[in-house]
Amino acid sequence: MPQLELTHLKELSSFRRIAIGSWQTAYDPNVYGSMEIRMDAAFAYIEAFRARTGKRLTVTHLVAKAIADALAKCPEANAILRWNRIYLRKTVDISILVVQTDEGAGKADLAACKINEADKKSLYQLTQEIEVQVTRVRERKDAAMEQGKKTTNLIPLFMMNTFLKLLSFFMYTLNLDLRWAGVPKDPFGSATITNIGSLGLDTGYVPLVPYTRVPLFLAPGMVREVPVVEDGKIIPGKVMRLSATFDHRFIDGYHASVISKMVHAYLEKPFENLDRIDALPAST
Repeated sequence: MPQLELTHLKELSSFRRIAIGSWQTAYDPNVYGSMEIRMDAAFAYIEAFRARTGKRLTVTHLVAKAIADALAKCPEANAILRWNRIYLRKTVDISILVVQTDEGAGKADLAACKINEADKKSLYQLTQEIEVQVTRVRERKDAAMEQGKKTTNLIPLFMMNTFLKLLSFFMYTLNLDLRWAGVPKDPFGSATITNIGSLGLDTGYVPLVPYTRVPLFLAPGMVREVPVVEDGKIIPGKVMRLSATFDHRFIDGYHASVISKMVHAYLEKPFENLDRIDALPAST
């Protein structure tokens, strides 16, 4: 008699297959951290931005812009490891994880929407590009991403660990462009954002995913209304916890400090640090 009564789950999403092939044991150099951010000014900015432009600005957009500019400010954190040597990326590319539910809730999948050179774009430009990219990914019109998933689905589960290690080796260690083989070019970029607040979570730490070589994962949580102290008085305020996981092999406390300061500045004082509302294109 078996110890547990089990049923073999045979139909897996692309993400679940990749997850099985990614992790074997907890030996990776993960460092976890989180910060609490006052969001009252951010929500006021989002409301003003939407009223002016008609564009659906979200907290994820603000975090993406803050992280992109922070990595541009400390380029040594915008890097990958090859042959145990640190190589700096020449561009700051930010990816946002998007849920695909078109095949039913039981087969919900994850895909990455990547914005190239995010630090060189205004928040308005970033918002426009993310909107287009997310729509394309959710409607499965990103040909490179869909071809990559089809390629992954052809690999037997017992070979996934080996396959992903080889894939990472060819893509990043050897630095080969594998688009000819149906593999998207650097699909995750410099840092990855996944909004766990949309799931109703206020705190969550995302594991580093070895085959992606992404050294920084960020998880904005749910915005909560809590008592806060302001000018010596207790008042209601909006607060969000932003959790981060980073690769300690080449990102340390200094880089975390730069990123933390940039995020606080952009989200707590957005009218001073982000696009001027009166300079934005007005919706028609």
